[in-house]
Amino acid sequence: MATTTYTISDLAKEFDLTTRAMRFYEDMGLLRPERSGAAGRSRVYSARDRTRLKLTLRAKRLGLSLAEARELIDMYDSPRDTGPQLKKFLAILGQHRKQLEEQMDDMQANLEEVRAHEREARALLAKTDKARQA
Repeated sequence: MATTTYTISDLAKEFDLTTRAMRFYEDMGLLRPERSGAAGRSRVYSARDRTRLKLTLRAKRLGLSLAEARELIDMYDSPRDTGPQLKKFLAILGQHRKQLEEQMDDMQANLEEVRAHEREARALLAKTDKARQA
């Protein structure tokens, strides 16, 4: 049975990444392609690498750092009990949710301040328009 493999260009195109980003993820330990060709210069990615890349990008969308992503993905690669893995995932998600909620609170406060300045500017403009018409 043949196993599916991918080139760096295949995965970069599929996930809309640059090959430079792919090499960076490899340097960070998120991807571990086999090497082939002259002096091992060609990268050969497995289905496992493709899945790891997909999980890495999902973790990034959730706001996780690449180190956090690698830690979680490595945990899922191991055959151990999933309980500790899920607890770690929940802890990281909880931290990120808290950060996002704090950012949202700050943005709401900033938005309210902008609205207040808009109201003041409209009121001053209305006074200016009335004075000009008088």
